[in-house]
Amino acid sequence: MTLASNGQAAIVRTERGLTIGGTRITVYEVMDFLKAQYPPKLIRDKFNLTDEQIDSALSYLEANRAQVEAEYQEVLQTREEIRSYWEERNHNRLARIAQMPRQMENKELWAKLEAQKAKRVAQTE
Repeated sequence: MTLASNGQAAIVRTERGLTIGGTRITVYEVMDFLKAQYPPKLIRDKFNLTDEQIDSALSYLEANRAQVEAEYQEVLQTREEIRSYWEERNHNRLARIAQMPRQMENKELWAKLEAQKAKRVAQTE
């Protein structure tokens, strides 16, 4: 693990995986944004990191590219498995909710929602 200038580990292995020291932010979350072409400054601001923290994360990624990339692929696989599980588990429930009658006391809100949906559909056509 790399050390920050204050002597603390900049990148720490926790039960969540490789984590930026002093935060709950994983290196894999930073990688998500790097792969989406976000600049480091924007990633730093998004996660409310210091310059030192984002620099440590980027340095660690550079120095350990192969190992971190392999772990990142495992994380992506796990995320997909979890997403699929919950999508399958909630499929029937969400379909049942969609079929429920609308509450009339919210009639104005439903009309506004339908107008926004129609506008969005018209824009995409």
